Amino acid sequence: MPISVVIADDQEVVRMGFRTVLESLPDIEVVAEATDGEAALAAVERLRPDVLLLDIRMPGTDGLEVTRRLTGRPAGHPADRPAGRPAPGIVIVTTFDLDEYVHAALYGGASGFLLKDVGPALLVEAVRAAAVGHFVLSPSVAARLLRELSPVGGKGRAAARTPSEPLTGRERDVVRALAGGRTNAEIAGALYLSLSTVKSHLANVQIKLDARNRVEVAFWAWESGLSSGGP
Repeated sequence: MPISVVIADDQEVVRMGFRTVLESLPDIEVVAEATDGEAALAAVERLRPDVLLLDIRMPGTDGLEVTRRLTGRPAGHPADRPAGRPAPGIVIVTTFDLDEYVHAALYGGASGFLLKDVGPALLVEAVRAAAVGHFVLSPSVAARLLRELSPVGGKGRAAARTPSEPLTGRERDVVRALAGGRTNAEIAGALYLSLSTVKSHLANVQIKLDARNRVEVAFWAWESGLSSGGP
């Protein structure tokens, strides 16, 4: 089945541009467009897409609030979602390259943050990544986050959450590889583990960190100093 996508943006030219790029590919299908936040929520409720491309500044409910409502993360705090109703992979696509937006989007549960001048290749990569639980950031956003997390020349590392239980040595190896941008298959190959073992380690880490997804696990690795790499 192709990856199903909903595009939410109040600018028709943006929606048309994204649709043209995505529908040129056989593995992606745009199933709906929305012009504001409430319409985006309704489309997700109705169609259960794999991915939601979401603008931030839209009439009424903005993209950050849409993200929080879909992921069940009000004010950045974990909350259970109804069983059997997972959130789509959410990729924020915006003109506004502001730190407060980046942090709110990623900690709110988004799977990516792109600027609207993104090229077609990165847009497609972000959609495919979000569909399988991975993430993609615009290069300028990634570089700035790394500077912020660096103890030299930046604002210093943010305080990392404390795991409910210490990570095992193998879990730390897996998280370090994840934070370096490797896929599950690449981690399995590098550490001589089976793919199911890698997934099991990551699931255990998410529980220990109370993390919703790979994005939060990777950010914990950068914040805690476990990884010196970045997105």
